[in-house]
Amino acid sequence: MQPMPVPCPADQIPDATAIDAFNAAYKQAKQNRTVFIAVEHQGRRWTVKADVLTAGPHAVDDSTYDAIRAAVIRLIRAREIRSDSSAGPVYFVLYDVETESRARRLAAALHAALYGDLEPLAEAVPET
Repeated sequence: MQPMPVPCPADQIPDATAIDAFNAAYKQAKQNRTVFIAVEHQGRRWTVKADVLTAGPHAVDDSTYDAIRAAVIRLIRAREIRSDSSAGPVYFVLYDVETESRARRLAAALHAALYGDLEPLAEAVPET
């Protein structure tokens, strides 16, 4: 498995649907000290998962967390994800994304945000 680029573009986000795939992606992120990011197929929907613990001492500032939380709230209000989705501060999960392409776009935007680039998140989840 090749190291994942940081931040990771949508087409390279790992599919961690099976437990072995999840474990491999998580292990790779931990070994490379990068933020874990993956999508999972669950029934007819998709889930986005991110975990900053794999990156070791990885600092994410308060304004970034605030932007991520605001985006998650917008997604919940728009009924794009379930209300029990998690907006961190360490582990992020977006349940019930309708399509794989949308899940990958959200995952890539979240990953970029966790590395300080909020533009992809603002484009993927606009305020209006």
